[in-house]
Amino acid sequence: MKNFPQIETERLILNAITSSDIPQIVEYLQDKVYSDFTSNIPYPYRKEDAEYWLQLAEEAFVKRQGFTFAIRNKDKKLIGAIGLHDEGSDKAEIGYWIAIPYWNQGYVTEAAKAIVYFGFRELKFNKIFATYFPHNPASGKVLEKIGLKKEAILIQHLKKDGQYYDIPLFSIFRNEYI
Repeated sequence: MKNFPQIETERLILNAITSSDIPQIVEYLQDKVYSDFTSNIPYPYRKEDAEYWLQLAEEAFVKRQGFTFAIRNKDKKLIGAIGLHDEGSDKAEIGYWIAIPYWNQGYVTEAAKAIVYFGFRELKFNKIFATYFPHNPASGKVLEKIGLKKEAILIQHLKKDGQYYDIPLFSIFRNEYI
């Protein structure tokens, strides 16, 4: 993707996902936990799913409606992904996944801090928000670590596998951040 931003942190490089990343993405997302913990990662995860996701990411970037970054270590190895997607009204939703071998090492927190900074400083959003399934409390801890606060519980907001879930909504506002 031409002119896609690159963000560097202490341990990470955040940049565009490319078609050469597809085999690694498919390999990582084979674990059912990703489907269980997200509303939009299918199980089993196939090459076609990754190709479609990459196409959506490219279209969103071209329209300036979304930025889906690869999370890479300093060796440029893909270890996850993080996105910031414009939901209108000067607000954006943040979402992420990280490969299981890299869980509990602070990588998502480090990437998410950089993305929030990018969203407020570069994209000028007023609000950045996120939701997560209550059976994935680690995701909620990441949101708290990067400064988001619980705004609401969205009652029966998502239906997955025939079950309705109450979904925590966390957010941060530019005036709280800057």
